[in-house]
Amino acid sequence: FSGADLADGSCAHPTIPGRVSPLLPANHVTMTKGTGLVHTAPAHGMEDYSVASHHQLPTDCLVDESGYFTEAAGPELKNKNVLEEGNEAVIKMLQAAGSLLKEEKYVHSYPYDWRTKKPIIIRASKQWFVNTADVKAAAQEVLKKVKVIPTSAVNRMLEMLDRRTFWCISRQRCWGVP
Repeated sequence: FSGADLADGSCAHPTIPGRVSPLLPANHVTMTKGTGLVHTAPAHGMEDYSVASHHQLPTDCLVDESGYFTEAAGPELKNKNVLEEGNEAVIKMLQAAGSLLKEEKYVHSYPYDWRTKKPIIIRASKQWFVNTADVKAAAQEVLKKVKVIPTSAVNRMLEMLDRRTFWCISRQRCWGVP
């Protein structure tokens, strides 16, 4: 059957009784890698966040700043490191539910911190979102006062600013600290 046959379907969560997850189309899922059915983690990646936002899904983040599962992840996972004992706990939970079809070691293509050589966990965090129209207008006015070489680049930048849909002002990274 085709993916279109699954549209508007749903799946039972493998470890949370009664929780149902919708099957949603996404442009970033392709036929060239994997099964075509993937989980969505809206708080852990831009593509997943975009799909969740489009379908008004919650973007709860179950991982704290230090890479540990939060209380919202449930008592079996709370305070476990996501990439270490948390991973093992999830495997045991899936086994106990009879939902694990196959387990194998896999080197994932996580982004890595250039200094520590450790994987980076992408996670949603609090942001300050501002009125797009106000920021756009202010940015365009300021840009008109900047001397840009070559001058033709100003028009491209003004067009880019005009197409911008989201504006986020954030100070969530301590510079120099991974």
